[in-house]
Amino acid sequence: MIDQLTTETTPSYQVREVCLALSLSPSGYYAQRYKEERPRRRQDQMLSQAIHHVFEESGGTYGSPRLVRALGKRGVRISKTRVRRLMKAHGLCPIQKRRTRPKVPKSQSPEPVAPHLLLAARPVQRPGERFHSDITYIPTQEGWLFAAATLDGFSRKCAGWSVGNNMEAPLVLRAAVRALTPGDTSARLHHSDQGSQYKSELFRDFLYSQQVQQSMSRRGNCYDNALMESFWATLKTECFDNFRNGIPATRQEARQKLFMYIELFYNPKRLHSALDYRSPVEFEQDYFNQKEENR
Repeated sequence: MIDQLTTETTPSYQVREVCLALSLSPSGYYAQRYKEERPRRRQDQMLSQAIHHVFEESGGTYGSPRLVRALGKRGVRISKTRVRRLMKAHGLCPIQKRRTRPKVPKSQSPEPVAPHLLLAARPVQRPGERFHSDITYIPTQEGWLFAAATLDGFSRKCAGWSVGNNMEAPLVLRAAVRALTPGDTSARLHHSDQGSQYKSELFRDFLYSQQVQQSMSRRGNCYDNALMESFWATLKTECFDNFRNGIPATRQEARQKLFMYIELFYNPKRLHSALDYRSPVEFEQDYFNQKEENR
């Protein structure tokens, strides 16, 4: 009522005048209004962090439409209007396209992109033959927790995962190290999107040292890594209930939830229709049992 009288009437009234007429304390009104605005301010802070990360990852080229799409792929729903407002508040202005593409010296060329090898790949035959990786954001009241996961393409088992306070190359490297069996010289393939973490020298050198071929999705085609898109959607629904009941208070709480879900439910117990309603661990065990019987 006070807001209506002070903003929607012509002429409008001063807050103090309306409060005195209603026998209310002006300081109490402002305190209540600030209390109501705090959750949105906190949410704005978290969204601003995510916008900064994606904006920097794009090399400062993404405007609000692309930021909305990029954030949506990471499970962050936000309107273009809100993105524009937060970009303006933080002075983020996308680089405008040039009419001609400048020649880039070889030493400054963009990091190389691996070919999309899944297009010609045969169906996966065994555990440890093909891996899929991706990153997502988990919101907490302390800020974002970044999570990387590497799935086994045969069983859909989350073979390796890691979390951190940033989304730099070591985050995805830790997940891959935990997923790939050291010393395995059989043909292996690692697939991801074209994120800078997966194009980094650190990550590519690791795959080379393990004799693992690298494959990347086509630019802007999320269906090329549909297995990971499905995994993150399932995890956020089943582990966090899509945050409908609020978000974890701390990053540690979110980390514990991820551990409980992945290690104690998803891998050993969750049934997949694509696996004939078996869990990833059960599906792999059946494969090895069958292999033993056929010897």
